[in-house]
Amino acid sequence: MSSNCVTRQGDLLRNEKQETEIEPMLTIRKLTDDETLCGFWIFKGRFLQKFANKKAFIILYGILGCLYGSTFAYFNGTITTLEKRFKITSRTTGIITVGNDLSQLLVAAVLSYYAGRRHKPRWMALGMYSVVLFCLLSASPHFFFGPGEDALLLTKEYGPILKSNLTNSIDTSSKRSICKTSNVTTECAMKKGSSTPQIIFFIGQFISGVGSLYYSLGVSYMDDNIKKSKTPAVISISFFLKMLGPMIGYTLASFCLRIYISPTLTPTITYQDQRWLGAWWLGWIILALPIFALSSVLALFPKSLPRAAARRLTRQMSSKASKNTLEDDAEIPTSFKDMLKTFKRLLANPTLMLNNFAAVFYFLGYMPYWIFLPKYIESIYHQSASASSLITGTVSLVFSAIGVLLSGVIISKCKPRARYLAAWNVIVGAVSVIGMISYAFLGCMEIKNKNPLTPSGELNPKFPCNQKCHCDYVKYNPVCSEDGKTTFISACHAGCTGKQKFNGSFVYSNCACISPVSSNVSLALPNNLLETKEETHGQGGKAFQGNCPIDCVNKFYVFLVVVCILKFSGATGRASNFLVTVRCVEERDKPVAMGFGVMVTSLCAFIPSPILFGYILDKACLVWGKTCTGTGNCWLYNGEILRYRMNFTAASFVTIGTIFDLGVWYFVKDLKIFDEEVELELKDINEEPR
Repeated sequence: MSSNCVTRQGDLLRNEKQETEIEPMLTIRKLTDDETLCGFWIFKGRFLQKFANKKAFIILYGILGCLYGSTFAYFNGTITTLEKRFKITSRTTGIITVGNDLSQLLVAAVLSYYAGRRHKPRWMALGMYSVVLFCLLSASPHFFFGPGEDALLLTKEYGPILKSNLTNSIDTSSKRSICKTSNVTTECAMKKGSSTPQIIFFIGQFISGVGSLYYSLGVSYMDDNIKKSKTPAVISISFFLKMLGPMIGYTLASFCLRIYISPTLTPTITYQDQRWLGAWWLGWIILALPIFALSSVLALFPKSLPRAAARRLTRQMSSKASKNTLEDDAEIPTSFKDMLKTFKRLLANPTLMLNNFAAVFYFLGYMPYWIFLPKYIESIYHQSASASSLITGTVSLVFSAIGVLLSGVIISKCKPRARYLAAWNVIVGAVSVIGMISYAFLGCMEIKNKNPLTPSGELNPKFPCNQKCHCDYVKYNPVCSEDGKTTFISACHAGCTGKQKFNGSFVYSNCACISPVSSNVSLALPNNLLETKEETHGQGGKAFQGNCPIDCVNKFYVFLVVVCILKFSGATGRASNFLVTVRCVEERDKPVAMGFGVMVTSLCAFIPSPILFGYILDKACLVWGKTCTGTGNCWLYNGEILRYRMNFTAASFVTIGTIFDLGVWYFVKDLKIFDEEVELELKDINEEPR
């Protein structure tokens, strides 16, 4: 009897042991079937499962991030052309860019909360589809409104027709380029820039804000599915690929802006002419196609990568996790009440909040250089729109990409403590402040305009010598006096009554506002125009098309060196900022913390900064394009005022951000980035069969 009881008891113990061993295996198999398979619905073949690994995801995530970043860089690279084409002020351009940040403010934290507990790759793909729509909307104004009358006037096909009064679309006063003292209408001629394209651009930017899910969910997905010791290197690689995006965007903008806005027409000017309008719309179509294709591939990734899911279950079993424990560790159902609790936890986290405030002021300071840097280079260093975009997208961003990649490798190998990472951010902030202050003193000699300034800071184009010329609505087309020292807004403003074409450029004669120069005076003008030099007989001197030449090469190279240093140093702090953010919160709060950070920076930095610095640019304007109802886009800036106001304002914001980084340095003293538990986990995982 007793032996039967012992035997039966032994069988029960063996059965219980077998059940405890089989139970986790069934759980793993069920998890593999439900959450770790690539594809969806019936599209889950064996071929797709080969790509359910971290390498495939990192490569795809990086390429998509590269294309995502290139969209905003492309927009920034074409801003000047958009302002000329649709007669938009810099302040309005800043408001348009705010559309992206408004949608991020409204959806980033909330969507990150709900999507962070669901199928992250599919929600990321949804965010990228919004970027595709943004690209298509951004290109659509060209197809709705065409190249514009200003562009058509400068083509061989339509220019002669418009100038010969075969169309009534442009008033006679706008077709004049020289002084006419009789039979001239003073009625305004230039049409007001339509608000419809501006609304379309704003809607496109607003929709693209949903694309922030790509960032907030993507880094969380990688951190969940990659060994913690490799997280800095992997994140840096993805950031490195993402940093190549602006390089591609600016380079694409440079390429497209060299093509005339209507490629089928023949322009009568070169791309170096300030009136040139490039094919700003072409790049949007080029970017939309690969983003749509790769986003569809991203949606096929599983909710969790197989090896990461197996590691999590193995850790639970090795900790003698029972069935009840496994159930307790299950995800808490999403609810509005739980979301409020999550936000409350984040707000009560001093390290996270100080890190977010530091990011806010850094973004406030750096935003004008991200958005308006090509425009800044054009205005201060007198480069063409194509050259400015190319320089912005290649030289400086290469150093940013190198800084991101190098910092991630060093952090992964050296495994510094959190305080060292925070201290480095303080050093980076100090270097940034010094560099921005130096920008204010790196400027070229100003273009010498004979015109005095009005109380509002604009050029006063009227002189006794041109008062009878009726130049109020003559388009901006600068000319240089024959001595090479004075630039006028147009030949009309110089009082010129005659013109002739020579080697593709116009030479204006009998200019009442220019003193004649004798034939034995050497001029600082282009060689092809020097041949037209001859002793002048008549009422006034001569003027040549374009601004007077300025030697700006040396100062521009120094500026580029400083830009590269700041780009490199600033990029080295990105990996440490990310690590502090994801390590100072609970595991379940990582996606929400990323989305919350996006929401805070959008509200406090990305929304006000473009508007503020757009206002600063507009206040430095010297020559506005006039319309019937007011002003259009700015054609010429006061470089000295622009340098001081823009750079000192930016440096002030970054200084405040550096002070907040000091607070982060204090609070992270007990924060573990590479703690003993993580190292033990890595040791166990490395012993697993591969």
